Amino acid sequence: MKTNYQQFNRFNVIGTSGSGKTTFSKKLAGILDIPYIQMDAIFWGPNWSAPCDEEFLPKVQHALCGDAWVLDGNYTRTIPIKWAEIDCVIWLDYPFWRIMRQAVTRALSRSISKEELWEGTGNRESFRRSFMSKDSIVWYTLQSHAKMRHLIMMLMIDPQHAGIRFVRLTSPKLADTFLKTLRMTYRPH
Repeated sequence: MKTNYQQFNRFNVIGTSGSGKTTFSKKLAGILDIPYIQMDAIFWGPNWSAPCDEEFLPKVQHALCGDAWVLDGNYTRTIPIKWAEIDCVIWLDYPFWRIMRQAVTRALSRSISKEELWEGTGNRESFRRSFMSKDSIVWYTLQSHAKMRHLIMMLMIDPQHAGIRFVRLTSPKLADTFLKTLRMTYRPH
């Protein structure tokens, strides 16, 4: 079944940590020429502080008040907000080995570069934080991969979400093909 993405304005790119959501989302937003929004940038405060839901959920609501956007991130407790008027959810469902490789590579790269992850937060990865702490993103990816995949599969078949177009991309090659096809066929409004 072919889908006319021309009619879609609101996208949520989801997947386990390390799946490449940010890279894919930025490319998608660029092709569609619509705003890119990153959930982690909304969530994380200075010194890795995490807001309570009373603070976080209104920020998500405000970030999504526009008519068109590509949202990068899971945060399942935000589903009632982010999927209220969603057109398409794109799931990057890559094999476990690939996701772990990407998570480790990203953690190493960020630990070496010391780049600030979200402007104004001062949050930077370190080797210790990435690999040897209870907050290790690599450990989180290892622990959460199977649970997240199961949760997403359940969300896709939930009748409550029957009006949402789900796209499941199971390899980077399929993701690239999806973006290339969209680039060739998409015409801005």
